[in-house]
Amino acid sequence: MIKHVIFDVDGVLTTGHSIYSEEGKQFKIFGPHDKDGIKIIQSLGLSINFISADVSGWKITCARLIKDWKIDQTSVHLVTEEDRLAWIGMQFDLSEVAFIGDGIHDAPVLAAVGLGIAPKNARREALEAAKYVTESNSGSGAVLDACLIIRDIVSK
Repeated sequence: MIKHVIFDVDGVLTTGHSIYSEEGKQFKIFGPHDKDGIKIIQSLGLSINFISADVSGWKITCARLIKDWKIDQTSVHLVTEEDRLAWIGMQFDLSEVAFIGDGIHDAPVLAAVGLGIAPKNARREALEAAKYVTESNSGSGAVLDACLIIRDIVSK
């Protein structure tokens, strides 16, 4: 039974693109529909966590999730790609986790958890490891799609 939902941030909540200037990373592109999905998961009483390995874009991630969406800061984590599976396994029973990820480093996590979901435009490795693939691309409703999948599974 799924009790915990973990979202990779970059390439799932965002398009995966970063906009740079001479000063470095300035912007990430987040989608408009994903907060609706988060509300659905919250209404189900599932724990929600967000992970990112993007050190240079960490402040942008925190501004979106903690400041804009009012996500508790204890639910937003900086975890390297290489450490994701071990970190999740130390926090949760993997069989109780739904993980939404898009990259090559997410593939082992997607295969190991109870429910792996990849955005439509994820890397091939993630698509092959996931149990479900969203109808929408990352940053364009993939999180909402994933949350609807989770709602339907949990509600059975």
